[in-house]
Amino acid sequence: MRVDVWNLQGQKVDTVELDSAVFEAPVKPDLILQALVRQQANARLGTHATKTRSQVRGGGRKPWRQKGTGRARQGSIRAAQWVGGGKIHTPHPRSHDLRMPIKMRRAALRSALSAKAAEARIVVLDELKLEQPKTKEMAQALTRLMGGDSALILLATEDTIVEKSIRNLARAKAIRASYLNVRDLLGFDRLVMPLPALALIHKMLGPAGGPA
Repeated sequence: MRVDVWNLQGQKVDTVELDSAVFEAPVKPDLILQALVRQQANARLGTHATKTRSQVRGGGRKPWRQKGTGRARQGSIRAAQWVGGGKIHTPHPRSHDLRMPIKMRRAALRSALSAKAAEARIVVLDELKLEQPKTKEMAQALTRLMGGDSALILLATEDTIVEKSIRNLARAKAIRASYLNVRDLLGFDRLVMPLPALALIHKMLGPAGGPA
């Protein structure tokens, strides 16, 4: 699949071939969903906690004698039915991590990238460089390239100037190409890649990058 290469002024300067193994792979919605659920689950901290009756302070003495008072027997004022007592069947710290083989994770990325390519939602740039951080300049460039669509911008290497220029844009996000993930791919309308970032994606997800 050949796509156009643009510059920041919105002018077509060349064309480039997208690796068919990466951008024309079978689109598998169930695999993409599994990768998304895994990523969201692994982002959960699992630090929610409540105290059981053994962890609540106090309550060591029996509140009244077992028999003869006319009241129900009670063993502790920290039992669950008492105000201030321990809790039962409530959340406790746990791990929400889900596992997914790397082969399946890469296949999910290929599926998501192929879906973007099939919908012509991939924009390739010859280069993405700014002299100094300029949010307005970056916003104008993205408007020329994509109109009002939101954009996920991939960078081949760290570029603090570009990252600062994009940071305050509500409908754009910049990440390293090596950190590409399904959640970000699905969360933005278009995928913007300078040629170095595209080369890195080909290297990571192409036939030479690991198991298909």
